[in-house]
Amino acid sequence: MLLPKEFVSYLSRKVTSGIGSNYLEVIDQGAISELMEKIILDELAVEDRLNEEVRNLLEEYSVYMANNGISYSEMFRRIKNQLIQQRKIVRASGRETGDGMKLSRDKITEISHKLIAALRRSRACRLKKDPNDIRLELVRLITEILQVEEKADRQAREKIRSHKREVIEGTDEWKILHGRYYAEALKSYGIDLARQ
Repeated sequence: MLLPKEFVSYLSRKVTSGIGSNYLEVIDQGAISELMEKIILDELAVEDRLNEEVRNLLEEYSVYMANNGISYSEMFRRIKNQLIQQRKIVRASGRETGDGMKLSRDKITEISHKLIAALRRSRACRLKKDPNDIRLELVRLITEILQVEEKADRQAREKIRSHKREVIEGTDEWKILHGRYYAEALKSYGIDLARQ
């Protein structure tokens, strides 16, 4: 998943508490926070499922690709792009679309539309302004929090690169180091996921 589940929980709680009473009257803060978390996690899982589907497809053709010198990563990219276009999926990764954050601007916008639709149906809150004004405030809040997360991730990656010996991304050692440095960087910004 593009964002750790613990961070999505934090993000949902922070957005719920930060939306402001002039936009939304929150009757049950826990229910709204859970609603937001579920929608965000569901949206992030779409691309995870797509990646798994592409991996399974390529596994079936691995011998053919090896015999013909076809690059796995190139085929993965091509098939994924084709499925994204066919299914009209909004890319979650901002880095693939040139955005500065992990989560693309388009994905944040799509999430905000789904959040507004769910909030309108929810009995745990009441909208006090035009739904689009509330949606834009949600985008602003989510973006602010994700910018902090991006800084923490960047700091963790830089710290790993500063090691004397190279630690290859994706290895167990890299994941452990990244998790530790990421948590430290988030704490420096006042975010302690372990205490949430």
